[in-house]
Amino acid sequence: MAVSSLCLSAFHHCYGLCRFLFSERVRLDYTIQLSRSFSETKCCLFVHVFESIVMVMLKMASFKFEMAEVAKDLTAGTIGGAAQLIVGHPFDTIKVKLQSQPAPLPGQLPKYSGAMDAVRQTIASEGLMGLYKGMGAPLATVAAFNAVLFTVRGQMEALLRSEPGAPLTVNQQVACGAGAGVAVSFLACPTELIKCRLQAQSALAESAASSGAVKYRGPMDVAKHVLKSEGGLRGLYKGLVPTLAREVPGNAAMFGVYEALKQYFAGGKNTSGLGRGPLIVAGGLAGASFWLSVYPTDVVKSVIQVDDYKNPKFSGSIDAFRKISASEGVKGLYRGFGPAMARSVPANAACFLAYELTRSSLG
Repeated sequence: MAVSSLCLSAFHHCYGLCRFLFSERVRLDYTIQLSRSFSETKCCLFVHVFESIVMVMLKMASFKFEMAEVAKDLTAGTIGGAAQLIVGHPFDTIKVKLQSQPAPLPGQLPKYSGAMDAVRQTIASEGLMGLYKGMGAPLATVAAFNAVLFTVRGQMEALLRSEPGAPLTVNQQVACGAGAGVAVSFLACPTELIKCRLQAQSALAESAASSGAVKYRGPMDVAKHVLKSEGGLRGLYKGLVPTLAREVPGNAAMFGVYEALKQYFAGGKNTSGLGRGPLIVAGGLAGASFWLSVYPTDVVKSVIQVDDYKNPKFSGSIDAFRKISASEGVKGLYRGFGPAMARSVPANAACFLAYELTRSSLG
């Protein structure tokens, strides 16, 4: 009888929990009802665990989750991401080529003497479209990437607001950026692995010609090869640790700086009346702050992701950091920094401006 009573009670409250999760309003008296009814079955341990879970859910779901707001963030984020990609991809290609070129042997010159030399050699050997090589992978996922980034940020903003529409502090925007960075890392890692393989293969082909380097025909070819020959899905997430180490503090810095600059230009927390000029400046400098705060981790990520699977040079992120530092010094951790900074300002200015204009037009 006690067992059947417990099962019936559990079913009743699972049903109630489902209604709780999908209802528009959270009812605080539900937790009290849970505690009373379950205590009657004397399942104290289960009650405490279940109540803890529900209280966390209450905290997370105590604000109204409006799909319309999510759709607005998704749309604006997608358009902003597309603008960022179109403006910034050529700079990103040069950055990856400089990052991933093999260290020259004693007495030899590096393949690229600098950013402009990399541009000249790329155009000479691959044409102008060589600067846009690898754009298919991020373009195909830009909707999902920016949907996660801006939607998670938007929902964290809603969670932290004292009341709907209330402006957030800079510190709160830093927290929102960090949370969005965690979420977006799991999309960024496989996407950037594919992009980096395509961008770097011309630089790596010469040094690896004798070892039979793989020649990729496009993004899908990279994905198929990795899934088949490099450990399946785990292979696509090679470099996840440095990706997280880049995205979490990087986005925290970027959104924090962006909000701080907007409030500075607006003269207060109400930034809704800012024009395009301040938004462009704030977005560009926010993008620069991203790379200033995390650039060495991006170098480590790139070399890990293009490292040979069968004959790896690096056993992991720490090993890559140590070997680059030992062989090239601090300078090696900033390979491609010039193109990255040159890209970050116009690309992020375009991204944030497109996002803000689209978001405001949607209401």
